[in-house]
Amino acid sequence: MTLYKSTYFAGVALLAGLALTACQKDTDGSPQIAPGNPVATKIFPDSAAGGVAVTLTGTGLGDIRTIMFEKQNVPAGFQSTLNTDGALIFRVPAEAAGGVQNIIFTNSAGQSLKVPFKVLAYPTVSDVSDYNFTKGTVITINGNNFDDVTTVAVADSLKGISDNATIVSKSKKQLVVQMPATTLNRATLAITNSTGRIRTKQEFVNIDKAMPVFTDAYGTFVDNSWGDAGAVSTKEAKDGKASAAKTFQKGNWHLIGFANWAGMAYDPTYTYVTGWIKGASADYSLYLTTDAAKAGFGGFDEKNRIDVKAGTWTYFKFKISDIDFWSAGSTLKQVGFRIKGPDKQDETFYFDDILLVK
Repeated sequence: MTLYKSTYFAGVALLAGLALTACQKDTDGSPQIAPGNPVATKIFPDSAAGGVAVTLTGTGLGDIRTIMFEKQNVPAGFQSTLNTDGALIFRVPAEAAGGVQNIIFTNSAGQSLKVPFKVLAYPTVSDVSDYNFTKGTVITINGNNFDDVTTVAVADSLKGISDNATIVSKSKKQLVVQMPATTLNRATLAITNSTGRIRTKQEFVNIDKAMPVFTDAYGTFVDNSWGDAGAVSTKEAKDGKASAAKTFQKGNWHLIGFANWAGMAYDPTYTYVTGWIKGASADYSLYLTTDAAKAGFGGFDEKNRIDVKAGTWTYFKFKISDIDFWSAGSTLKQVGFRIKGPDKQDETFYFDDILLVK
């Protein structure tokens, strides 16, 4: 009898517990605070870039359900479970438009609070269509926060020179500019929007101020390739209408060569050697070589290696002092690009805007 009563009462207790559980209100874990009149006392910081955490303090904040940046209506994500009646933490969304604007906080009852804030949305550059230019060259810049750009300039702060480019078009993620005439050999771009100004990490080379090894045609330098001759090709071009084409024959370890038989005496004011190479059917490594290098013409110095992706234009830029290219006191007559192989088949590469840059 005792066992029966114990089992009976245990069952009753279990059913009662289940009933109480079933009656409890399902929540998302947010504090169960009734919506009130939200009031702000402080926002810190009062300006920040995308991704930065911001704290709003005040009263009546525990029931906030949406946060909206007023420009372009960009929502900010936040964890409502971390709300208190006196504080709310959220992050500035990466997509927020730059400049001064209100942040709108709204609770479940539709009551809203507007707080002034400045979004720091400096321009950022991820990649560019070209690193070389002359007057009138159009360059496409990809990145973020370009929609409110006001000026773009080819600039060198040390020399005090700044030449404005023409803005062709702009959107949030892309900026297209037409380059100006300038006396600079090479320079960064100064890009200004409503948040402020940045300088690109990318450096741009003024072709008109460089020594061309090859641009649209042979000039001071002529073809001096091993095996099949190099040729001017209008099939491919990074800039202009033509490039230098070279078919490297299977297993021959040949090179494309450019020669200036008059020679160039060593000149330490030349700082970089740059250029573009269009890849073949697979990824290959080419080796930059000269007859003014310590190793001589036709070497395979790893410091001079250029990894060229298949079927696409690869940009290279070597600081001359970092590679074996032009020894002090020597005369530069030959520049070339050599390959190990190719092993499987003949491969054709294209070369454009090969430059010596001061």
